[in-house]
Parts: sequence; C-alpha cells; structure tokens
Amino acid sequence: MDIARHLALIDELCFRPFPAEHGPPDGDPAGPGCFTAVLESSQGLAGRDPAERAVTVEQYEKERDALGERLAARWGETAPWNLQTVLLRTEREEIPEPWAGLSARARVACLWEARGTGRWVAVAVADRDEADEVRLLAVVTREAPP
Repeated sequence: MDIARHLALIDELCFRPFPAEHGPPDGDPAGPGCFTAVLESSQGLAGRDPAERAVTVEQYEKERDALGERLAARWGETAPWNLQTVLLRTEREEIPEPWAGLSARARVACLWEARGTGRWVAVAVADRDEADEVRLLAVVTREAPP
C-alpha cells in the first residue's frame, strides 16, 4: 500500500475536470460528475477460496481506514457510511450514481465533503461480488450522497 500515492490521486481527482460522457464499460468508470479509481485490486481471487478473500478484504479495510485517518485530518471526522441501507433503498427509489453502483459493490464507505472543491470523496472496499476481484476504491463526485 502506498498511502501517499493514493492521497495524491484523490487530490488530483478533486480538481480534475469531469468527463463529458461515460467512459467505456470495461474501462475507467468515469462519467459526467464522477470518477471511480481502483486504488488496489486483488489478482486471481474472483470465485476462489472464501478464506483467501477474507484475508484480502481485511487488508483492504485496514488500508481504507488508514486513508480515512489522513482524509479525516483534512476534512474532519465522519462516521462510517453503511452502504447496505443505500442498497436497500435502490429497490424502492431512484438512487443516483455513483452511489447506487457503489452500494452494489461495497458494504461500508468512509465519506467526506472535500472542502473548497464542491466534491464528495468516498473510500470503500468492493467485495460484495464473490465472482469478482476485491478492490479498494476511491470515488470522487459532485453528486451529494443520498
């Protein structure tokens, strides 16, 4: 893990212009008003032994929390955001992106409003889909969380 590199990328995304259109489905999931950056990704864990996945999830959660401590020093302490409630809400109401997609991929996010940028920053571990790799994600968006 390279916290300094991750923080530099998050900083860059807080000021980089958003793309005018959504990127290709298999490429960078950026779109109007949103960036999603894969900070770390497992290799070969998709559909494999749940115990191996659990170790990687735990490692990425520690990395998320370490990033969260640094970002909290900048933007203030926040409680973990339970994405399960957002996921449940998608069944009965329209939840905007990137929040609907993030709730389908991750269980908990660290979330801040990045002062002076007009953007929101979330850091989360995407581990819901056992047929997919485990990922540490940073989401930067102008869309306020629901």
